[in-house]
Amino acid sequence: MTKNFPPAARIFAAALIALGIFCVNSFRNSDYAANALDNTLHGYGQGRQVDDKNCPTGALDFNSEFSAYNAYAKTDSPNIILTFDQGYENGYTEKILDTLKEKNVKAVFFLTGDYAERCGDLVRRMIDEGHIIGNHGMRHASLPKLSEEKMREEIMSLHDYVKETYGYEMKYFRPPCGEYSEKALSVVNDCGYTTLLWSFAYCDWDVNAQPEKSESLKRVTEAAHEGAIYLLHSVSETNCAILPEAIDAMRAAGFEFGLPE
Repeated sequence: MTKNFPPAARIFAAALIALGIFCVNSFRNSDYAANALDNTLHGYGQGRQVDDKNCPTGALDFNSEFSAYNAYAKTDSPNIILTFDQGYENGYTEKILDTLKEKNVKAVFFLTGDYAERCGDLVRRMIDEGHIIGNHGMRHASLPKLSEEKMREEIMSLHDYVKETYGYEMKYFRPPCGEYSEKALSVVNDCGYTTLLWSFAYCDWDVNAQPEKSESLKRVTEAAHEGAIYLLHSVSETNCAILPEAIDAMRAAGFEFGLPE
């Protein structure tokens, strides 16, 4: 037996059905868009080619392609940003902090989970002296090699630990090993972070094969450019030794130092 509904009721029912179909399709499309992001692993490097302002074109290309995800390899500021990756402590961070304090320079220190857990006195000093603490991953894991759920865990477990332990809320992320993908950058952005790569780096991380100091000083100072983000490792004896002179030389060349905004 078929019931005859009033025209208004039939119109209302049809509208509800149409709305339901629209919502389902929107959800599916949104879900598809999120999963469709490219997760191909890329290893970042700024390259050797520079523009007329001495900025590596690789950094400019990265910004052009990925700034929509709040991911940058250089800034628009005229200042140079010094950043240090803190995978483990090798006895030089205290001296680096002494130099930064003496020269009135603030820096960004990207912590791994192990460093945040083991080196509380140094982390507190970084915070107290006005430096920025950044997120370098709880386990220093390559994000594109993880599921989306594990990506978020790698970022947010360290975020929550630092917030609870030090009362500090991090907002800058550096991909471990410089490995990224479009999807990983999107996840980092969705977690409320800005990704900071770099526009200068050199082979300073091998504690058993440290670069020669005078040549390193030359490379560090001659690479200076507006908006530069320097990647340095605090485990490096060479970096610790040349940092005071490098800061003085870059200032003498007309550069100043700052923090990301």
